[in-house]
Amino acid sequence: MTAGHKLQFLVAFGGNLQLSTVSAAETILLAAERLKSGGDLTVRLSRLFVTPSFPPGSGADYVNAAAVVETGRFGATEMLARLHEVEAQFGRDRRTRWGARVLDLDLLAMGDAVLPDGPTQDHWRGLPMEMQLIQAPDQLILPHPRLQDRAFVLVPLAEVAPDWRHPRLGLTVTEMLARLPATDKAGIRPLT
Repeated sequence: MTAGHKLQFLVAFGGNLQLSTVSAAETILLAAERLKSGGDLTVRLSRLFVTPSFPPGSGADYVNAAAVVETGRFGATEMLARLHEVEAQFGRDRRTRWGARVLDLDLLAMGDAVLPDGPTQDHWRGLPMEMQLIQAPDQLILPHPRLQDRAFVLVPLAEVAPDWRHPRLGLTVTEMLARLPATDKAGIRPLT
């Protein structure tokens, strides 16, 4: 990375379990601050939103947010490791997929990068739901393969990066959100 060059990452924040006496909303705000403390990072966080649990019936409602994170220090692999480090500081246990959690930080995108390559990203993005439940990639896939399907990600992301364009779909965040069924967006509301 050249001196002065900053990469822009999109990150989703979520949680639905209280950490001791700290609410899920407070945990997200603390996690955003903790992420910034890694040095040479700026974090622009959306408002907090209450969203139904995913998959439906898997637990209490979630609190979700999204952020644009800029840094000249990390590439994609290092940013993912930093997100996992922050999750661990809040007691995240990564053994259960799509389960209730104190904190979930998902790396959604790094600028217009497609990792590891277009066909691999397309494969994981096109995976049917029944296969998503039993298969997980063993490498970093960017953009996140489920990004375009999840209102709980796109609603807050539209606040901080409405014009970010998916490099494989050619759609902006605003356009992806508009394509989702109204029922997917109906249960999402700002926390305050």
